[in-house]
Amino acid sequence: MVKTSLDLHLCSAAYFGKLPNPGDLNLHLCEVGMMIHSSPSWHPGASALLLGKSGQGVSLFIPQSAINATVEEDILLSVEYSCHGIPTIEWKYTSNWGVQKIVEWKPGTQANISQSHKDRVCTFDNGSIQLFSVGVRDSGYYVITVTESLGSSQFGTIVLHVSEILYEDLHFVAVFLAFLAAVAAVLISLMWVCNKCAYKFQRKRRHKLKESTTEEIELQDVEC
Repeated sequence: MVKTSLDLHLCSAAYFGKLPNPGDLNLHLCEVGMMIHSSPSWHPGASALLLGKSGQGVSLFIPQSAINATVEEDILLSVEYSCHGIPTIEWKYTSNWGVQKIVEWKPGTQANISQSHKDRVCTFDNGSIQLFSVGVRDSGYYVITVTESLGSSQFGTIVLHVSEILYEDLHFVAVFLAFLAAVAAVLISLMWVCNKCAYKFQRKRRHKLKESTTEEIELQDVEC
């Protein structure tokens, strides 16, 4: 019942083009956690985050429920599960563009990866997946469902936020600093030229004054 509620919550939000706020989702998951805590199958010794309904023999742990990444980075969506027999593992991606199935597989068998994530996903037997070269459009909610052969299941959600590296801003800063350095070099060169011209002018003026003084002395000697 809890799984159906969360699926409808995410699917309806994606359909209307608006994802729930992380705080709203956390509140919803907290309600789920309270239900798990009150169930007989929950044990307080678990240190990781346990999500989903209290299935018989199925446990799902998510060490990190929120991940921040940058463009072109490889991201590991890490989970751990325990159950009886070999389960079926399914990952779905929910964003403003809708709900999309990423991959489904049974440990030890070949994974059925969707066409949109071909050559971008690597699966692990513990239920984790790795996304290669993530982009901004990969930001969203990643929902994992682990279903055992008897039909009981557990699900969990990881929130991924991918930010873009501001190469353009860095390029602008570098160009601006280079421009300032060029202006400083031009100003220093102009100051050097002005100083050189002033020195030559003063030297020439002193030379003329010296010549005029010498001529006056010679004229005085002639008059005498």
